[in-house]
Amino acid sequence: MEEIKVFCPATIANVSCGFDVLGLALDSVGDEMVVRKIPEKEIRITKIIGQDLPLETGKNVSGVAGLALLEKSDYDGGFEIEIDKRIKPGSGIGSSAASSAGAVWAMNELLGKPFSKLELVQFAMEGEKLASDVAHADNVAPAIYGGFTLVRSYAPLDIVPIPTPDELFATVIHPQIEIKTSDSRKILKTTISLEKGIKQWGNLGGLVAGLFQSDYDLIGRSLEDHIVEPIRSILIPAFDDIKTNAMDAGALGCGISGSGPSIFALSKGENNAQNVAKSMEETYKTIGVPFDIHISKVNIHGVKKLG
Repeated sequence: MEEIKVFCPATIANVSCGFDVLGLALDSVGDEMVVRKIPEKEIRITKIIGQDLPLETGKNVSGVAGLALLEKSDYDGGFEIEIDKRIKPGSGIGSSAASSAGAVWAMNELLGKPFSKLELVQFAMEGEKLASDVAHADNVAPAIYGGFTLVRSYAPLDIVPIPTPDELFATVIHPQIEIKTSDSRKILKTTISLEKGIKQWGNLGGLVAGLFQSDYDLIGRSLEDHIVEPIRSILIPAFDDIKTNAMDAGALGCGISGSGPSIFALSKGENNAQNVAKSMEETYKTIGVPFDIHISKVNIHGVKKLG
């Protein structure tokens, strides 16, 4: 292949109790990207539609991630990238991760898959570092692996894929404000109490166990964040009302997607996810906050070829 078109999924990171280590990929929202081989050993971004983002390779996350791959490759040429940017930057559903993951996945396909998924995550993390000053993997890992992923360790990088229960759906509402990941990280505390740590570790273990066992009640009981949500939620309009109403509408659990401002809920079955979406819509319509909303199964494939 000389050219490939790919779907690059949006993602939910942290999933309440797994700050910087847990994430999942979405199926119904994402970017599209065309990547083609060129003879020059460089990365060129020739077109971006949908959002006003830099074409300069070193200032675009897909360019930086692509350069990381190219540096480790024995390929003599380079790549040209076109991006249909459908995930808004600063939305909290992995905009930079989609571009980073999509670029390196597509390049790897064109080269005959010389790199493993773990190596692709490492390349894509360089794009995340450009976007947020931190090379975190909780968005790019599920974007590349699909489904839920756990970052067991960053040094060395160790990614654990986690199975997804068949009836699990996500509802995500994105209030039309922007919160930069780098800014939302600055307000977090750098130390936590042992009491809060114990609660958080218990919830993370419970959530992973619930996913493996398809135990929806356990999943719901584990979707609690005692560390990050109490701080970041003050940046999000009517967060407490959205969460309360989502739970009343049948959600298993509800929390902040990534660094916000998007709010996610997980539900058993599409009907519950639809009811949760209606409750979220009504909450924001009441207070006059414009929003986008998405209902999605968990995407178990990650980045995929189109056409």
